[in-house]
Amino acid sequence: MKKFEEEHGGNHERWLITYSDLITLLLIFFIILYSFSKLDQQKYASLSSALNASFGSATGKVIGEQQGQIVPPPVPQEGTEDPTESKTEASNPEKDKLELLQEQVDAYLANNGLKGSVLTKIEDRGLIIRMDDTIIFDSGKADIKEDYKSKLIQIGKMLNSIDNFIRVEGHTDNVPIKTSRFESNWQLSVIRATNVTELLINEASINAKRLSSVGYGEFRPVADNGTNEGRAKNRRVDIVIMDTKFNKIEDNK
Repeated sequence: MKKFEEEHGGNHERWLITYSDLITLLLIFFIILYSFSKLDQQKYASLSSALNASFGSATGKVIGEQQGQIVPPPVPQEGTEDPTESKTEASNPEKDKLELLQEQVDAYLANNGLKGSVLTKIEDRGLIIRMDDTIIFDSGKADIKEDYKSKLIQIGKMLNSIDNFIRVEGHTDNVPIKTSRFESNWQLSVIRATNVTELLINEASINAKRLSSVGYGEFRPVADNGTNEGRAKNRRVDIVIMDTKFNKIEDNK
């Protein structure tokens, strides 16, 4: 019996070992927390400055440099530029140039009663001056009307204010044509574009190297050829002042 008690009696105190281990771990944990609370203020300030430098320009809140508080980014005062906003896009000289020319042409059209028959718009390829065929040509013909020549010449002279390439495009509706002079809408559109081009060269003094003419017939409509109104819009001549980004294509060099 005594031997049994010697072998088993001491086991009742083994829990003290586990308890002491737990206390030791808790002590270490609180020591670590205490050391964090005493973090070197100079090192913290350096870290805070580095974080502010990296994230200070971002939208939202940033870390302050005093006592670790969270503070909002500075709000720009009225009349001052917000340094957190991106710079506005740089102006586009090419677009500005075409818009200025468009304003000049529009003013001339308004002053000469042409606003309803000639319109202008800027697309990716450049400034387009779109003219209804009825003010330039008689039906089924390609000779420029005498009373419109002087106005077309004046518009052409405005185009000399810039050196962009110019393409004159002839278009028709889808109504077939077959006369003693024109076998198809292809021929009619090409001759009309060519006659306008030659007028700009000979009377408006535009350098011929800047000009080209092309006829598309009925195949590039801007409206429905199924209606009279749509066909009227498709019968047109477009003078396209090409954006300079297409210079390599137009120059063929």
